[in-house]
Amino acid sequence: MKKEIYITDYNCVTPLGFNVDSNWNALLEGQSGVALHKIIDNQEAFYTSMIDSDELNEEFNRFFAQHTIDFTRLEKMLLLSLQPLFEKHTVSESTAFILSTTKGNISLLKNQPELPEGVYLSKLAEKIAYFFGFKTKPIIVSNACVSGVMAISVAKNMIQAGKYKDAFVIAGDELSEFVISGFNSFQAIGSGPCKPYDKNRNGINIGEAAAAAYITSMSTGNEKFRFKVLGDSAVNDANHISGPSRTGDGLYASIKNAMTEAKVSPEQIDFISAHGTATLYNDEMEAIAFNRMDLQNIPLNSMKGYYGHCLGASGLLESIISMESALHSTLLPSKNFEETGVTQPLNIIKENKTADIKYILKTASGFGGCNAAVVLEKC
Repeated sequence: MKKEIYITDYNCVTPLGFNVDSNWNALLEGQSGVALHKIIDNQEAFYTSMIDSDELNEEFNRFFAQHTIDFTRLEKMLLLSLQPLFEKHTVSESTAFILSTTKGNISLLKNQPELPEGVYLSKLAEKIAYFFGFKTKPIIVSNACVSGVMAISVAKNMIQAGKYKDAFVIAGDELSEFVISGFNSFQAIGSGPCKPYDKNRNGINIGEAAAAAYITSMSTGNEKFRFKVLGDSAVNDANHISGPSRTGDGLYASIKNAMTEAKVSPEQIDFISAHGTATLYNDEMEAIAFNRMDLQNIPLNSMKGYYGHCLGASGLLESIISMESALHSTLLPSKNFEETGVTQPLNIIKENKTADIKYILKTASGFGGCNAAVVLEKC
């Protein structure tokens, strides 16, 4: 019999706040971090979700002013997200450290004639792990935009396999000229605040955030909350380097596998935290996949209208917010949605609603045809 795996603690650092409570309160009020920001010197401002650097430094100095190590902006975000969890949970010889990121310290490349050591993801992971005194070799999950969801899966499967007793999963990406330029070259960036699943959607907003979760098989029953990781799956549709399968094959298979492992039927799912990037093909593909799984009537939202697309942090951050929804028995609306713009029906949440939430489906899709899903159960 497989070990039961639980998420028993988490935290996040975003433009809406430096802890979960401040983020939840801002979301209840409908606040969004998306605004115009100047990212590239010789180009106009883009709609992005960006953490205020002065506020970030002020918060960082509250906890880490005594340390003389130089940290990058992203590293400060990661350290702040993990600090509250580290204070409450013991790191042992069998504790995993898992980092989810797509670009890491990519900003270090700017105006550098040579490749800085800190730009390597392995060095970023080692620096954070060493700071907190982890004894195991860091694990890096970098699989485009499904990385945050997959990091939960990696923790679950490695603990179940007996490789580790527990795990700290941390995820983060920051806004950079490199990332904005890349998405802009695909003509994928929206001209205004993004509108997932809406008829007038025209692209994504890039965001930045860090998030952290503590995952364990040693649940004591004394935790403030517990969510069981019931099932997970990752499937690649092998369709295109940047375009999803038009039939939703990869996402459909990921959801089906995760729900089969979880032993949960479509009608048992209470809420779907979807990927919802507000690009033309992604949202349409998701709608097709959800309908193929008979999930079209389940309440669904995308958090991209609040946070933008936070790349490797998005899956973990959005999982955390979905668990907060369950704890508060509240469904949050999919911000900026007005009129359906996909060909298949979806039950998109339009306003704050009270609801009993026990089973959560979290999905993600990304470049290279990757798709991932996890099923969480509130205990």
